[in-house]
Amino acid sequence: MVARSLRSNRDFSVFWVVQALSEVGNAFSLVALPLLVLHTTGSAAQMGLLTAVAGATSLLTGLVGGSWADRFDRRRLLMLCDAARLVLYGAIPLCWALSPQIWLLYVVMALASVFEMLFKITYVTAVANLVDKEQIVAANGRLEATNAIAYIAGPALAGVVAGFFGPTAAVAINAGSFGISLVGLVFIRLRPTARPPADRSETESKAGRARNGLAGFRTGAAFLWHTPVLRALTVLLTVTTFLSLGMTDVFIYHLRHGLGQDERTVGYVLALAGIGTCVAAAATARLRRSWGFGRCWLGALSLCSVSVLVLGRTGRVSVAAVTICLYSFGMALAGVCSMSLRQQVTPDHLLGRVTSAFWTIHGSLAPLGAALLTALVGMLGTRGPLTAVAVVFLAVVVAAAFTPIRQRHPEQTAVPPRRTRPADTSPPREESHGDDTEARR
Repeated sequence: MVARSLRSNRDFSVFWVVQALSEVGNAFSLVALPLLVLHTTGSAAQMGLLTAVAGATSLLTGLVGGSWADRFDRRRLLMLCDAARLVLYGAIPLCWALSPQIWLLYVVMALASVFEMLFKITYVTAVANLVDKEQIVAANGRLEATNAIAYIAGPALAGVVAGFFGPTAAVAINAGSFGISLVGLVFIRLRPTARPPADRSETESKAGRARNGLAGFRTGAAFLWHTPVLRALTVLLTVTTFLSLGMTDVFIYHLRHGLGQDERTVGYVLALAGIGTCVAAAATARLRRSWGFGRCWLGALSLCSVSVLVLGRTGRVSVAAVTICLYSFGMALAGVCSMSLRQQVTPDHLLGRVTSAFWTIHGSLAPLGAALLTALVGMLGTRGPLTAVAVVFLAVVVAAAFTPIRQRHPEQTAVPPRRTRPADTSPPREESHGDDTEARR
């Protein structure tokens, strides 16, 4: 029923297709940009600095992006982000055709990361304006499945293109993918953003405060804090993200140095991890209907804990491949469930600010965690650090079992934030929730 309804939703179908193509192009940058930096400078440290610049601007954008997503027309905002990235990434191959300029990469990545984060925030709010409440889980599952496929195929295709035509050709394809997304967005329509009833003076006061990005961030953070299930998810996901951001690096290190595998095998195993993500995304709606939110989320994190524990103790590449696949399955299942729940619980007029606050809070410590985890693995090997990660994941599961996360339908009992400051939030509208309503970073 839900699948048939989604197929008949022309706007969602167009959005789904063009974003899938865009993500394939976006995945090219995972290979193209490092190759371009190394080809030009021969320095791996330069790529690390470039990543740091991009991460810093993304974090700053997260503080204000939610207010923009709630204030402005969301379709036009998505189109603006695509147009900006088309121009920015398109400048790289044009410049390199004349004379390579490494400084340009820093400028492009700093600015492109702003529009990337703004697009991601608005993207989440747009899904809620494209489909009905009871379709959100299925819609997110489809989007996540195609995104995972894109990040399996994209890097492989980028390597082929870069090998034949050079890294700048792969960057050009990445730029073109944003053009495809831009054209597709022209042909869709989003439902108007729901606004709470308010008198003129109150609305104007809200608009004035929304211009202050930090005020918008505080509004989103306040909603997370005063909604028990979202508060619990934010706190616990801050812990898991602290450990999980560096896990791909740990997987590669374990396969290369712990198990003595070559780069080709590493690629195959990581591709299998992508398959685990695809399967989870495709299965989330069905699992959520059958098990409920609590069992899905707790089970997913438990699977991650067991997988990491086994990975740190195995000496066989086949076992490592299976455990990495299961870990990816668990992380994707938990991620789709939590994002969908957040979309269901949050009033539409606050969704951008809440999403922005959620991502900024739970991702703020992730770079430090990645650096710490990879440093410990480099000094001690993988067994001890991965055992510690498994124990922390299990502790998160135990803690979550004493919160509203454990409920089958926490969205039906979620309590909206109190209006301690009238201009910040308004009481959400009464909504009916279907059996597979859920929400999600």
